[in-house]
Amino acid sequence: MTVIAVDGPAASGKGTLARRLAARYGLRHLDTGMIYRAVGLKVLREGLDPVAAARAVTLADLDRPELRSEEVAQAASKVAAIPEVRTALRALQRRFAETPPGAVLDGRDIGTVVFPDAGAKIFIDAGLEMRAERRHRELLERGVASIYSRVLQDMKDRDARDRDRAVAPLTPAKDAFVIDSSKLDADGVFALAVAHIGRVLPDLARG
Repeated sequence: MTVIAVDGPAASGKGTLARRLAARYGLRHLDTGMIYRAVGLKVLREGLDPVAAARAVTLADLDRPELRSEEVAQAASKVAAIPEVRTALRALQRRFAETPPGAVLDGRDIGTVVFPDAGAKIFIDAGLEMRAERRHRELLERGVASIYSRVLQDMKDRDARDRDRAVAPLTPAKDAFVIDSSKLDADGVFALAVAHIGRVLPDLARG
């Protein structure tokens, strides 16, 4: 079983990288942030307690179009700070990755908590203003009204929650390969990640 962990803050480019790596190596892909969004959506729409929502969520819930809204993103960031929610969702993530042939998981604590034994760990980051600008453009391209200053403040608040929470804070694993995507395009980030995987998982790279 092969597991590649791709961690990083919001709008760092981890999702794009994880999808490309999964396609290159023939692995399954899971955006674990969407699981937390699914929990947040259940809390908002169904009035469930966050822990009950986490225990009830399934992979089928990740297909709901409402998960992409900023309201749900903020709810996800809040429920993700609850230790019992993270514990409930960890088993779901591990079951997904342990299904052959393996998987690429992107999130915030994959290499540190969910899969500390992952074969390759990548942490991708970028400056706050750069990430806010990326998210602002993404929202506008999707036809969603967006004000940059509000996106910047929301991202600053989310970063604080992610990095300062007591359980599974956002931080690179000690053995993670760190990529700063501030001045790189998606192809440049991908090339660095593939080169790293070639070093730590040579059999996968050759296959």
